[in-house]
Amino acid sequence: MRRKANPMAASEESSSLESSSPSFTSGVVTALPVALAGGATGIVGVIVTVLLARILSNQGYGSYAQLISIFLIVSMPGSALIVAVVRRTASWRTAGSHIALRDWAKNVHHRMHRLLGIFTALVIVLSYPLSMLMAKRSPVSMALVLIAAGVWVVLCIDRGFLQGTQQYHGLAMNYLVEGVVRTALVLAFGVLFKLPGVAIGIFLGEAVTALHARRCANAALEKTTGDGLAVVPPSIRRDIVVDLVAALAALALLALLQNIDVLILGHVNPHQSGEYAAVSIACKSLVYAAVVLGSYLLPEAALSHQEGDHALRQLAITLGILAIPATILIVMGEFFPSQIIKLVYGARYLGAESAFGPLAVAMTFLSITFLVVMYLLAHANRWIVGLLGLAVVVGAIAIHFAHGMPLKTAQADLFVQIGLCALSCIGLMVAHRRLKRSGKPLLSAQPE
Repeated sequence: MRRKANPMAASEESSSLESSSPSFTSGVVTALPVALAGGATGIVGVIVTVLLARILSNQGYGSYAQLISIFLIVSMPGSALIVAVVRRTASWRTAGSHIALRDWAKNVHHRMHRLLGIFTALVIVLSYPLSMLMAKRSPVSMALVLIAAGVWVVLCIDRGFLQGTQQYHGLAMNYLVEGVVRTALVLAFGVLFKLPGVAIGIFLGEAVTALHARRCANAALEKTTGDGLAVVPPSIRRDIVVDLVAALAALALLALLQNIDVLILGHVNPHQSGEYAAVSIACKSLVYAAVVLGSYLLPEAALSHQEGDHALRQLAITLGILAIPATILIVMGEFFPSQIIKLVYGARYLGAESAFGPLAVAMTFLSITFLVVMYLLAHANRWIVGLLGLAVVVGAIAIHFAHGMPLKTAQADLFVQIGLCALSCIGLMVAHRRLKRSGKPLLSAQPE
């Protein structure tokens, strides 16, 4: 028998979301599948990096590092979409508006497919001049990597739905699919066709991952509770555009902060781009770990914001897990840089190992900044965008004056990342104090 519309549906759903404030132990257990899947994917990525360093020439490996940097920058709108999708999904789940959420998801998918088609056409037209601009005479590789970045943006829509519905096991499985499938395809095609083959593998790997994410997200959106008849206030609907723009700006700036040293050094000192890329890719795998952990922190913080609460415990959980790989990376970079480079990449990639230690520390601070930014965006603190923009300008100037020398480049990056992390954490503490003083009641709290 069909149940009548129940005015308490939203409150029932909202009450069910009280679990968004877990104990430290239960929070670790919840975040662990995502962390382990991300860690496994990261390890597989390191293996790919090692094997590609042996498959490609030094110059080819430097080109690969630049293509990966371009992929990360172009795909940043996907991460911004995750922020916007998670915040809107959390709003509708708190209100009990499940039917509207599913309808919106269908519309978003249709629009993103149209945009991907337009983007693909533009890439095909512009791939040759772009490859010439980057001094890489491989327009096919450039086109495939750019299209793969576009596919990854579409993939992020479904990852946002998985995060917003707290389906962390499905999200973890999607990370594993991306790591395993992309690794197999990149290596198989890379052996056959070198750099163009690597680009083919990246493109096909992201396509398979996107299909898997769509299937998991559709299943998650079908799991509803309550009557699904409540609506979200118009102010929240308007905020989705602001969320998207703020997140896009913040994450694009974070991508520049992560990769600006590779881009500038590759332009100023191309002869050492391969050696520096070996160190850089190893260190920046830590930022990927932060991105994976952010996929747990973001929905938890967004739900807590809708309930008028904070998610500092969840932030502490992610920082605690991040501390493990960060410590290992810093120890390797400070005490065994040459041995690690020789073991992993081979002796021909020695030459920039002095940058390993400071760059490992710099990426640790950037990873902390990334998690703090995710928290602030989930709580609608958009002022962080201005701070990130200032850091990019300062970082570009500082790295430019390193004149392409690997150690000085890494040291300049380190000083910028320390300052940015410190200011971000201070801003987080100020925002938390304001929330505490406001005394805003939980939306989920119901009278007895």
